[in-house]
Amino acid sequence: MLKKFYDIIPPKKSDFLEENKKHKDKDKELEIQPVFKKRTYFLKILFLCVFVFILIGLVGFFLFSEVKIEIWPKKENLIFREIITVDLKTENIDFDNNIIKGQLLDNEQSLTQKFSASGKTIKEEKAKGIITVYNAYSTSSRILIPSRFVSSGGKLFWSTEKITLPGARYEKGKLVPGEKNVEVEAAESGEEYNIEPTTFALPALAGTALYTKIYAESFSAMSGGFKGEVAQITQSDLNQAQTVLTEKLKQGSLEFLKTKILDNFILLEQAVIHEISDVNSSQEFGSIGESFDLEAKIKSKTIVFEKSDIESLVKNHLNLELDGNQKIQEESLEISYFFKKIDLDSGKLVLDLEAKAKAYQILDLNELKKALLGKPIDEAKLFLDNLSELERVELKSWFFLKRRISEDMDKLELKFNLD
Repeated sequence: MLKKFYDIIPPKKSDFLEENKKHKDKDKELEIQPVFKKRTYFLKILFLCVFVFILIGLVGFFLFSEVKIEIWPKKENLIFREIITVDLKTENIDFDNNIIKGQLLDNEQSLTQKFSASGKTIKEEKAKGIITVYNAYSTSSRILIPSRFVSSGGKLFWSTEKITLPGARYEKGKLVPGEKNVEVEAAESGEEYNIEPTTFALPALAGTALYTKIYAESFSAMSGGFKGEVAQITQSDLNQAQTVLTEKLKQGSLEFLKTKILDNFILLEQAVIHEISDVNSSQEFGSIGESFDLEAKIKSKTIVFEKSDIESLVKNHLNLELDGNQKIQEESLEISYFFKKIDLDSGKLVLDLEAKAKAYQILDLNELKKALLGKPIDEAKLFLDNLSELERVELKSWFFLKRRISEDMDKLELKFNLD
């Protein structure tokens, strides 16, 4: 197919340049549009922030137009030190002589406790028992001085006393030996002498006709033989036990006295007088044994007083130090009692007393509010700072919108702080 002329002839230069310019303008326009959009978005955000800020300010101005003022008064430290007497014979508080009334408390208790022995000693005991001695030699009685008896196992025992051995007798033509029960004791200490029932011979009769005719026999075992280390009660054990028991009695009596007082009363532990009596031990010093019982009694007495009486006395003295425009801050009052001495015979308890408190100037808040109404904020702050009665001032308001205190007393909150 034959091409036409205009198909092979290139476009004119002018047409090409025009077309190229259009494309460049279009690209530039596309670049400008995002920047414009960003600036428009930023202006909208800025306008919105300014609007909200103004709106908040207007709302705060109308809804939060109240001014809040907090004030703290200047305080003065007060100290009162004096000797106080608690007297059982006093009915009312004697402010001039620093005497308050007291009440007597007493209590009696007893206690028994078991304690362990700490001492050690060597114990030696000889076995003992009863044997029956027979006389089959003659019908005449025989006297045996404390004699030796040897068991069939070779253990040696001694009779503990002189023996009158009855003579034998004939019954139906048969000789019946005379007999006598005799207490014997082992020649040596030790458990090996705790032998079972057996027969005994008298070594002193060996080699004579009497040896087989006078003899003995036991029907129960020997007992009590021992040799070894055992527990022993020492004087230290007794002393320590008494100390422990005394402390327990004192503590128990003190706790009981505390349960007898009312909540408003004060009991000083140092003012309790204890008397220990009737201390008895079930075992004496040096006794053999693993433990012993100790018993003791206690009598306790003291004088107590009412907390409110002390406070009244202290406040009376502190109030004498105040001028007409001062008042004691109740929460700051601190009272300490220190035991000095007690005399139950005279019925008096003596205390060293120390009290501390803070006093502040009394302010008429209504008059102060009236003085602040309508004042500019700065002037009100300066006015309050210059009051000698005040230690500190805090003023809160919408300062950037509200520059003056309202004339309405309800729009001014005045708070008096003591903390």
